[in-house]
Amino acid sequence: MSANPRVVAARALSDIAVHGQSLRQVLAADLPVLEHGRDRAFVSAIVYASTRSWLRWNAALQLLLVKPLPRKLAWVQALLVSALAQLEDMDIAPHAVVSASVDACEASGHGAQRGLVNAILRRWLRERNALLKRLDENVEARFRLPGWLLQALRRDWPGEVDAIIAASNREASPMLRVNLARMDRAQYLLALDAAGIRAQLHSWIPTAIVLEHSLDVARLPGWADGLCSMQDGAAQLAAMLLDAPPNSRVLDACAAPGGKACHILERGPVALTALDRDLQRTQRVRENLDRLRLTCDLRTADALQPDAWWDGQMYDRILLDAPCSASGVLRRQPDVRLHRRASDIPELAAQQRRLLPTLWPMLAPGGILLYATCSLLRAENAQQIDGFLQEGTDAEAIPIKLPAGRADGAGWQILPGEDGIDGMFFALLRKQPGDQVRGARHIDEAPGTLN
Repeated sequence: MSANPRVVAARALSDIAVHGQSLRQVLAADLPVLEHGRDRAFVSAIVYASTRSWLRWNAALQLLLVKPLPRKLAWVQALLVSALAQLEDMDIAPHAVVSASVDACEASGHGAQRGLVNAILRRWLRERNALLKRLDENVEARFRLPGWLLQALRRDWPGEVDAIIAASNREASPMLRVNLARMDRAQYLLALDAAGIRAQLHSWIPTAIVLEHSLDVARLPGWADGLCSMQDGAAQLAAMLLDAPPNSRVLDACAAPGGKACHILERGPVALTALDRDLQRTQRVRENLDRLRLTCDLRTADALQPDAWWDGQMYDRILLDAPCSASGVLRRQPDVRLHRRASDIPELAAQQRRLLPTLWPMLAPGGILLYATCSLLRAENAQQIDGFLQEGTDAEAIPIKLPAGRADGAGWQILPGEDGIDGMFFALLRKQPGDQVRGARHIDEAPGTLN
């Protein structure tokens, strides 16, 4: 008999929100216990919605309880938060949510908590309007983001903060990257239509297709044969901006999980070295390479310790997809809002400051380094690049112009939700001397054109 979906969802949410585990890793472990695809999709939807809204509905739960639940009842806490998310964010019928949540207690071995779960949810339904007003007095509950991040966004993006918050709390449409080395994007769209999968071409990213709904990747035509990959459109821009010439030497210094490295290889023959310092993450890169039938020099190594891996030959292109706060991808990684702390930012910024001067000597004269983060914070983005340029190095910024986003310092910042893509920062740095590059690197609105 298949596992109870709400039991699985509450266990996953407890692991994510209470015990600090990664959403993607938890679902990868928990979803296979469910026999039916519709149950796996339902659990995934509950977990994403509940994680996205944990700060709101957990605060609501505290208003409903006489005293907080002990840690040993973290599963019950997660069950109640997920039930509130189903009621308020997923618009599931109240009687179905209450009944199924009570039944989940019995199915999970928490039968003694059936009465508590029933009483809490029925009280919410009776007092909903008054409780919502009280809830909105709590800033974190109202905006579903931690206070430190709200403060940082208001400081860095005062005119755009409302739009950033709204976008960060919306579910993102799934997006594909078509392997143009294997199939034309329009042809792949026809293959999706033939498979009954509704989708549309992204308006200006030449490799991107936007799906109408989430689905099991195994349903995607040619998935096992490497015809496409799941990747947000903003991340797809990295390989296009890097624009590695055929047969050039390329370094992807922080490669896991491998989407950008694979895209670089799909665009043409290059000698690519891909690094990640974590063996498990390197294995994820290997899996992506194998599925897409691509090869590169993949190493488990720390970019900050080049003596252990660099052969002394300079690179024509370097991609530094730097470790960052991930504050621009909360739509797709909602657990970041629960796991990231204000104290992480100085440490991440310090690591970014070390990576730039460590990798720069490996870049050949005339070569280009692309600095990228999925962050919205200027301390990780514009301030990093502007500071590096002011150090008197032989670096020259190449202006970027894209249909979405705006110039920020010497780089380009996209905010979440703009043209349907995630928040990302890019900066192109060219090493002098060499042929001068004066024109802006940009992607025209006509699909498939990179200037």
